[in-house]
Amino acid sequence: MPKFSVTREQHESEPSLAELRGDSARMVPHWVVPAEGAPAPVSPSLIHGVVVPPASARLIDATPEYGR
Repeated sequence: MPKFSVTREQHESEPSLAELRGDSARMVPHWVVPAEGAPAPVSPSLIHGVVVPPASARLIDATPEYGR
């Protein structure tokens, strides 16, 4: 496995954790996520075509919280 050495100048030019946190705090107003409405409920009769592999069904069946 190769070893990578970092020169003192490279190490000193890397930002500190405090600097990174400060940069992130200043960027927070720019990261506004638009509010989205809740998805509309889907009728169970419209849900079809779900296939569960037998191994997965056995796994869930053997789980005490979900099994018999």
